[in-house]
Amino acid sequence: MQKIIPMQLEQGDEIRVVAPSTGIKIIGADSRDTAKKRFEEMGLKVSFGKNTIDDNFDLMGTSSIEKRGADIEEAFADKNVKAIFTIIGGFNSNQLLPFLDYDLIHNNPKIFCGFSDITALVNGIYAKTGLVTFLGPHYSSFGMMQGFDYSWQAMRKMMLEGGRNFIKPSAEWSDDLWFIDQQKRNFIKNEGWWVLQEGEAEGTLIGGNVGTFVLLNGTGYRPVFEKDTILLAEDCYTSGGDAKAFLRNLQAVAYQDDFKNVKAVLIGRFQKASEVSREALQYIVSSIPQLKGIPVIANLDLGHTTPNLTLPIGGKCRVSSKEILVEI
Repeated sequence: MQKIIPMQLEQGDEIRVVAPSTGIKIIGADSRDTAKKRFEEMGLKVSFGKNTIDDNFDLMGTSSIEKRGADIEEAFADKNVKAIFTIIGGFNSNQLLPFLDYDLIHNNPKIFCGFSDITALVNGIYAKTGLVTFLGPHYSSFGMMQGFDYSWQAMRKMMLEGGRNFIKPSAEWSDDLWFIDQQKRNFIKNEGWWVLQEGEAEGTLIGGNVGTFVLLNGTGYRPVFEKDTILLAEDCYTSGGDAKAFLRNLQAVAYQDDFKNVKAVLIGRFQKASEVSREALQYIVSSIPQLKGIPVIANLDLGHTTPNLTLPIGGKCRVSSKEILVEI
């Protein structure tokens, strides 16, 4: 399948916000306004899917497959829309995969970005169409008033400034409920990457939230691990992302027949409540036979702490213990 590279954003372009998972009602008005201003500072216009409204918030905090899918398809079909951002993650975006019009998406390629539960969509769309998608901040992430500069810069490099980023660790990170009190934040000095297994590798980026990614095993929505793949893996505490769950899920990925083509694994930073130490990760990596002999780097700015990188699913990656290059 031929890879499709979406066009970079330019001033005056329109971005569309959709809710493929949890509904927009969960996001406060202040965060929505701050996010809108951030995009406007980049010279971008913001619009919302017609079903991405507060009223679409059922007993599960989401809405029907039909409504969520319709907003995605309408955004891809709209020639004025140049990028699609998800409002937030959740638990059920994988429901949409059999019902999306992949011919429509293939014929109208554009930026599609989100993380967490949106792992299912960014990987599924890439698998079905060849369109490079982005594991990156939600629209709601742009509502963060402090501690967002690293995330913002990473997004700009990928979507507005050429699609290339030599990654370095952030100076500090946070795992607080930033949306509760934007003025009272807790930032932690970043100790940098944990090089669990040294080495160098190059390949195509695939993956994301590992608890969501394993839902794609055995389906046509899990991208093939082609020759020279770099696997991204992170987990969320609220979905059981402790050391035991992470080991089980990562092992499930490693059981796939084409995992032999994975040349390196990049692991995101764990939330404090997960209590996943460097020693625990070292044990996990050493206990999975399929990881033997390949580079494994952990504690990256990837996952459910902030800040967050923007990483192209289907893009290129070069890994060493000192520097990681990603490009579309």
